[in-house]
Amino acid sequence: MAEPLRASDPYGPYVSRTRGEWARLSQSLPVQVTEEMVRAARSSQDTIDVDQVLQVYAPLTELISLYVRHTGDLYSTTHDFLDLQEQRTPFVIGVAGSVSVGKSTTSRLLKELLAQTPGHPHVDLVTTDGFLYPNAVLEERGLMSRKGFPESYDRAALLRFVMDVKSGAAEVTAPVYSHLIYDIVPDEHVVVRRPQILIVEGLNVLQPPRRRRDGVLPLAVSDFFDFSVYVDASVANLRTWYIERFMTLRRTAFADPDSFFRRFAELDDAEAVATAGNIWDMINGPNLESNIAPTRGRATVILRKDANHDIEWIRIRKV
Repeated sequence: MAEPLRASDPYGPYVSRTRGEWARLSQSLPVQVTEEMVRAARSSQDTIDVDQVLQVYAPLTELISLYVRHTGDLYSTTHDFLDLQEQRTPFVIGVAGSVSVGKSTTSRLLKELLAQTPGHPHVDLVTTDGFLYPNAVLEERGLMSRKGFPESYDRAALLRFVMDVKSGAAEVTAPVYSHLIYDIVPDEHVVVRRPQILIVEGLNVLQPPRRRRDGVLPLAVSDFFDFSVYVDASVANLRTWYIERFMTLRRTAFADPDSFFRRFAELDDAEAVATAGNIWDMINGPNLESNIAPTRGRATVILRKDANHDIEWIRIRKV
């Protein structure tokens, strides 16, 4: 799925850096990284530690901070030229990648670190899980086995949400998704109130627009991103991590009587491994191959993980 790290093509859109080279790029951004912060941000199977956050995410935060500052300068210059007085709208970051790759860890770390950058901006994080259609709708449309595929999301609602935030609306709400009940939580919402930075995390957030039947090419959520990150890993590692996560959940969340996946808690080890592998092969793997991985080249930054969940190299779009 991903090419090995190679020397940067001077005419290509990306420059590649090893983790060591990337770590040396960071200058003097005043961010504090603590063990408590890392522990709160990382997912259960992630092995990220303070050293890796300092080596990978501190330089990434510094790069994003530069984008925020210079995008603001361009915004101000453009509005001066047009003689407009509107308040600057939020800087929006998209975080994409496969199931089990660590998008949530990346997003939570960026939220914590960006809030420490100069001016201490207000940073919000929203996941696109809340924009999945409710299970009743998925059942009606025959899409329960394609949950997570682009067609399982209310893309119009997600687009309206990001457009409203980007347009500077005073208050915008997003639905809430529960991984316990595997469904949208009725009458519950996340409220976003004019953040200076908004992080939007999801499998398909870098999807390009899809041409309508009338031939019109509409807007896509990614059209409103000022910066984007794709968290990458080999398919073999992703499949292994998914099975490992499934085995962990079987002993924890799946054992909850209210869990949608309660039936999986009764499986023995061999049955659980086979079930998880089948779910990957039938749903998550095909979704990755057909919909998620093809969007990798649209990201501003690609973070590539090795078999140990460690970031081994970084690619940064230079144009």
